[in-house]
Order: sequence, then structure tokens, then C-alpha cells
Amino acid sequence: MSRAERLEQVYTIVEQILAGRVTTYGRIAAMTDGATPRMVGAALRHLPADHQLPWHRVIAASLKLADHAGAERQEQKLRDEGVVLDSRGRVSF
Repeated sequence: MSRAERLEQVYTIVEQILAGRVTTYGRIAAMTDGATPRMVGAALRHLPADHQLPWHRVIAASLKLADHAGAERQEQKLRDEGVVLDSRGRVSF
């Protein structure tokens, strides 16, 4: 499977994550043909500015938001959707 096909798989999976829900980079990778969690993260990091994918619903396996430039925006988007974070900044299930 080509890199472009893997990216398309990742984007298809991410667009199906419902508001108020999250999943992990690893779970998405496991649903693809050969992607790794790092590949999923890279795919989401390089989205064009005008994309509509709910990238903010993808988190690390530790249930903590990744430390990146968009982390504050990600946290706010998740809170706006009703996702609860605990005192340590992890998603509460």
C-alpha cells in the first residue's frame, strides 16, 4: 500500500470520529494497512489550513493531549464538545 493510500485511510477514519469522542493515534494506526501511530500524528500535523477533519479528537495512548503548538486549541475544542479532562490534563472516561 502506498503512503498516499495510508494517508487517505487515516483521514477517512478521523473524519468519522463523533463530536465528544476521542481515539488514539495507535487505534487509528491499527485500523489502517501499515500505518504507525507516528505516521498518524504526522498526517494530522501536515493538514492544510482549510481542512475540516476533527484532528483534535485524536490523542496519545496515555490519554493526555500531545505537547504541540495546537495543544491549547485542541483542549478548548474538546471542552467545547463536552470532553472532560482531569486535573492532570488527561481525558476522563
